[in-house]
This record gives sequence, structure tokens and C-alpha cells, in this order.
Amino acid sequence: MNTVIVDSVLTNAKAYLKERGQIVDCCIAIEEGKICKIGREPQMPQADTKIDLHNLLVLPGLIDEHVHLRDEDRAYKEDFSSGTAAAAAGGFTTVLDMPNNDPVTMSKRRLQNRIGLAQRRLLVNVGFYSELPKTLMEIKEIAEAGAVAFKLFLNGQVGGVNINDDAALVEALKAAADADRLVAVHAEDNTMIAANEEKLKRAKRVAPIEYLRAHTEEVELHAVQRLLKLTQDTGVQLHFLHISTAAAIEAIAAAKKEEQKVTYEVTPNHLMLTSGEVDRYGGLAIMAPPLRDRMQADALWKGIEDGTVDTLGSDHAPHTFEEKRASSVWEIKPGIPGLEVTLPLMITMLRKNKLTINQLVALLAEKPAEIYGLTDRGQLKVGSNADLTIVDYNRSFKIDPVKFKSKAKFSPYSGWEVYGKPAKTIVNGTLVYDEGDIVAKGGVGAIVRGGSV
Repeated sequence: MNTVIVDSVLTNAKAYLKERGQIVDCCIAIEEGKICKIGREPQMPQADTKIDLHNLLVLPGLIDEHVHLRDEDRAYKEDFSSGTAAAAAGGFTTVLDMPNNDPVTMSKRRLQNRIGLAQRRLLVNVGFYSELPKTLMEIKEIAEAGAVAFKLFLNGQVGGVNINDDAALVEALKAAADADRLVAVHAEDNTMIAANEEKLKRAKRVAPIEYLRAHTEEVELHAVQRLLKLTQDTGVQLHFLHISTAAAIEAIAAAKKEEQKVTYEVTPNHLMLTSGEVDRYGGLAIMAPPLRDRMQADALWKGIEDGTVDTLGSDHAPHTFEEKRASSVWEIKPGIPGLEVTLPLMITMLRKNKLTINQLVALLAEKPAEIYGLTDRGQLKVGSNADLTIVDYNRSFKIDPVKFKSKAKFSPYSGWEVYGKPAKTIVNGTLVYDEGDIVAKGGVGAIVRGGSV
């Protein structure tokens, strides 16, 4: 009788298994990049490599649907190597890359070029968004070329479709639905922002706090309401990104009750930080949408508690330190790095009973996989991709941006004491990150494709 020998077996794991809805003591066998067996050690096959996890927590590989990997003409901020290293160090095994690059990703050619530049450098799996192109016929071509989804920025003109033309938007959304791709939305009304900014600039108000007066709560609500109305008869799956206000949540929740195809994301930043951080940190705390007051943050936590929040995305948006320290807020680049702080922040809140392990795994793995059609990811089960996030749940540490793998080495969380240090990250069956070090070469990560549900 031939003895079966698999690639690797992880022993002494405390793994979260969705089918049981709890953490289970077990071993996990991996063969050819897939999970092939979960069980007790006596049931495990022989393996070329055996890794004793010493009772570390094992989660399904985390998925971050909201990442700006930059590269190309913005490689000075981040590139595919540094960005996916940051993902691995943060416990993320799959990330989805936003299209507002230089050049903007919004054609079959540009998407294929981006994939070609990335694939030999990836340390984690990466899916690529495209902007909605001007010519609707291109939408199907872009989807077939590998776009995981389309992105719609309503806060400013980025893609090819005129964002202030309702009829053009409706036709583009219908075309995305026909191509079986969801549309992820940055919901802030650009006309309202422009009017607010003009008044503030005329009054020579340039302090960081003025950014919040341009990007008001009404700016978000108006954009959400507009898109919900426009998409009612398009058949498209809408996914709102970084929702930050109670009013927007109420509007989306009402649309869900009417069985509209809509989901939404919140970020750790809008959960953990408030507008007071802008006074404290200035440009380092500027992001779009901006940080809100405590009442709005509490509304987001309530959305997690009642299950209306679907996903948690980092909105990893690296910039240079100089771009965050401009003298005028209107010159500051919005966004902060998030890949390496998201999991520890959420583990810390888990320990404080602000969410459960079931909710954490749903927000960071199960629901992103479901929404984006990543059918072989998001759960630890036989046959799934061998993407695993291994966490030292009890280990506390201070966030130190200097140690980030990202090129963006700043954070409003600098010095925060958190729990849940990512210990090991396994991507497609390969150990990529191990106790602070990247231990694999680029090319381990795969290009992922998907469709809406």
C-alpha cells in the first residue's frame, strides 16, 4: 500500500471553523495549495513539512476588498512588492486593488498591463478593480480580462462615465450587471464638496479641520440616496465603501429591507477614531470620507452588532509623509495605511467584547468572499484554498509605523497598545510571513477573479 504524503501539516491549531461556528482544536493538512484534511493529529497523513502552531489561533485567510497598491507612476508611495508584503504582515491573504492609479485602470489594455506588472511580485492573492470606462462596450471586455469588480467614485471624476449624468450612470450600471460584476461606490457628492470647498477657500480657511466642513454628513447621505434610486431597475449589485454616518446606514438598511441588491463596508478608522484626532494629528488623520464624531462611530458599531454591516475594509491608502504634512489642507492627500493595523485593532476590540469571533471572521473573510464571488476562499474547509491567517491572540504590542512593510511609515495609531499579533500568513499553501519576516519570494500570490452574487 502506498503511503500518502502531503505538502504540509499544521499541528496544535486552534482553528475557527464556520461549520461549527466556533474555535476547534485540530490539525490542518495542505496539498497543492488546498486544504485536504482537518482533524485530530492521529488522522493526519504524513507530510513533507510539519509546523507546530503551539495553540495559535488560525483564521481563514483574511480578505481586504479595499486596498490601494499604487505602483506604476505612483510606485514612490507603494508598489506591488511592498503593498503585498504589508498585506501578509497584517494577516491578509487576498486583497482587491483600487483603480484610481496613474494611469487609471479603466480599459482592457491597462488592466492586462497592470496584471502583467504585478503577477511575479505578489506575496498575497490580488484581484483588480477597474473604473467604469466611457464606452459601455468595454465593460464586458474588462470583466472578461480579469476585473474582479468596478469602482465608482462620486467624490470626483476619475473614470470614463460622467458621474453627474444620471442617464449615463444608469446605462453603465446595467452594463456592469450584464457583465456579472458588482460596482463598489465611494459615496460622497462631488458637487456638494466643490461648493463647500469653494466657500472655505474663499475665506482662506486651510486648517485640517476645514476638511470635515467640506465633506459633511449630508455629502455622504445625498450620494447614497442618489445611487440607491438610480440602481433600482438596473439589476446591479451595489457595494458601498467606507460608510461613515448613521443616516447613510439607515438609507442602506431600508434598501435592504426592500430587497435591493446592496451591501456596505465600514473601515477600522471610522470605528476606532473620531474627528478629535484631526485636531490632534492634523493631516495624518485626513481621509475621505473624514472621521466623524463619537455618535457616528457608535452607529457603525451598532451596525456590526445588528448585522447590517457586511464587510470591514482597511482602505489602505499609502502616501509620502510630505504629502500628509502640506501647509494647506486642500493640498493634503487623504488616506492612511491600514493593512498592518486592521487585524490587531479588531482583535483588541474582540477582547473588549465589542464584537464576536463569528462577526470578525464574517466581516474580514466570509462576506468579502461571498460578495465578490471568491468561492474558494473565506472559510477553513476541505477543498478551500490553503490561505490561512495565524494569530497570536494573547500577544500585546505597540503599533510602530517604522516597522511597517508598507512604504507609508506613519499612522494615527502609532504607540497604541493592541492585541493579536499576526504570527504567520500562509498563501496558497506557502508560508509567506513568519514572526515579523517575509520568508517567500514574489509570485506566491495569484491573480483572483470573481463575479457578483
